[in-house]
Amino acid sequence: MTDNLDNLNVNGENNSEEREKSFEELLNETFEHRTRGDRIKGIISHISDLEIHVDIGYKYTGVLSYDEITDDSSADLKEMFKVGDEIETQIIKTNDQEGIALLSKKRIDSSENWDKLINLYEEGTVVEGKVIQVVNGGIIVMIDSTRVFVPASHADVSKDTDLQTLVDRKVKVKIIDINPVKRRAIASIRNASAEARRAVEDKVWAEIERGKKYQGVVKSIANYGVFVDIGGIDGMIHITELSWSRVKHPSEVLSLGDNIEVYIKDFDMERRRIALGYKDENANPWTKFTAETSVGDVVDARILNMTPFGAFAEVVPGVDGLIHISQIVNRKISKPAEILNIGDIVQVKITAINPEARQVALSMRALLEPEEEVEVEEEADEIADEIQAETETEIKEEIQADINAEIEAEQAE
Repeated sequence: MTDNLDNLNVNGENNSEEREKSFEELLNETFEHRTRGDRIKGIISHISDLEIHVDIGYKYTGVLSYDEITDDSSADLKEMFKVGDEIETQIIKTNDQEGIALLSKKRIDSSENWDKLINLYEEGTVVEGKVIQVVNGGIIVMIDSTRVFVPASHADVSKDTDLQTLVDRKVKVKIIDINPVKRRAIASIRNASAEARRAVEDKVWAEIERGKKYQGVVKSIANYGVFVDIGGIDGMIHITELSWSRVKHPSEVLSLGDNIEVYIKDFDMERRRIALGYKDENANPWTKFTAETSVGDVVDARILNMTPFGAFAEVVPGVDGLIHISQIVNRKISKPAEILNIGDIVQVKITAINPEARQVALSMRALLEPEEEVEVEEEADEIADEIQAETETEIKEEIQADINAEIEAEQAE
């Protein structure tokens, strides 16, 4: 009986050892079946500046080195991951003596990211990345842990710009070429920017209407006007639309970089051109002038300019009138400069007002000798006709000059 019990104990112990051995062998065999390249999930148990430890459920400790997590040298592992997070990795190598399994997350990400890059390329989608390095001929942009090359010609910067200034900046890129076999991709910041600009432009053109107001930025100044960015598209304020007063050059009113409010004065959908207004209608001096002044009033005027047919004088700021050569003195003269000088303040009588054409006829002679009202009115009408003809000629010349300037600018581009 005792022998039987002893045998039973022995057999029982042996069975227990066999069971424990079988479990350990089973555990080891299970891990041994996990070969290089297999994917495995685990729980992060420790994070340092240089590596992450992962509990993979076996006698091995999974180790993820920095280089097998990301190529971004500025990445902070403690910000990217937390202890207790589940993470999927790929087995690189096992070390039985040290009980370590070397893992890689980057290789899994790389495989998934390449599938994503292929989709981005096929769909023509713009994606955000981070510039991590300047290399020969361009820059490297990291897109979800995948390195993508951007040629210098596609970096969307001027030739004089140092590409190093782009490092650590986030940029929008578009994949323009890809080789899945060699896992090489080429992207373009320039193409992505152009696409973004087109989207903005299309939105502006879809919503444009006369009178609509925009906040804009002065982008460039020409002799004939100012170009303003109204949110991805440029419009032009003609020099005559900058101020109610006469302006010799747009720089007298605005400077580069000024933030201003403008409104759509007119537009050409086919030619994609926009004319902007800037003058405040509430400050229109003509409104005040016509409300407070009448034909027959005597006012002081300042001589602004002289032509062979007369002198232009400022009646109030923003409102000019013409003193015809026949209305300067009560005798015949060959040119206004015989009597007047630029800047002279003279007393004149208002003989005609045309609010629609914004024209004023002035007379100095009317204050020197009495005239029949009929004669004055007839002369005033004749003078108004002359003003209109001369003004129309000046406007045509200004418009033609602007058209020529635009054509020359387009040809230069």
